[in-house]
Amino acid sequence: MKILVRPPLLLRRIYKNSLWRMNPETSLIYLTFDDGPIEDLTPWVLDVLKQYNVKATFFCVGNNIDKNPAIFKRLLDEGHRVGNHTYNHIKGWKTGTEAYMENIEKCQKLTRTNLFRPPYGRIKKKQFRLVASTHTVVFWDVLTHDYDQVISPQKCLDNSIKYTRNGSIVVFHDNMKAQKNLKFVLPQYIEHFLKLNYKFAVL
Repeated sequence: MKILVRPPLLLRRIYKNSLWRMNPETSLIYLTFDDGPIEDLTPWVLDVLKQYNVKATFFCVGNNIDKNPAIFKRLLDEGHRVGNHTYNHIKGWKTGTEAYMENIEKCQKLTRTNLFRPPYGRIKKKQFRLVASTHTVVFWDVLTHDYDQVISPQKCLDNSIKYTRNGSIVVFHDNMKAQKNLKFVLPQYIEHFLKLNYKFAVL
């Protein structure tokens, strides 16, 4: 089964007024982490990033911020950036627009950010237009599939490295489904690109 790491061109055309990749002329990579903060994994991610002096952007779920305020504070204190990932990690395709926007606003009160990423990358066109009027909607250039229980840690690492390029926005997840692959991949991924003289930046 082929794993779709880079988003299809059609999706980029539908949501063309959003962020998929940064400047391709620079040797910069933009690490992003979705779904946290959680007690069992986010501190480990922060430790790894601190070890390599790397900054990242965390698309946080509001409910997880409320459950883990100290971890969220640490994330900010250590110079990382945050984005809105809704309060309850809801699917736009299965949620009415009014309820979806209310859920985003609930998270916005905690994150106070101009960045938004729709959970699962799924958002209705009307929802997208409303969110894009106040936020930069961020998708990705590389989806690592670290959450996939079928893909092996080595395959996850290989794909992540293979598809990363100048300006890539790369999606990892600080949630428990991703733990096995993330703990194998993240340090090796960072080391690989640091050796190639890439730098990591926040969005």
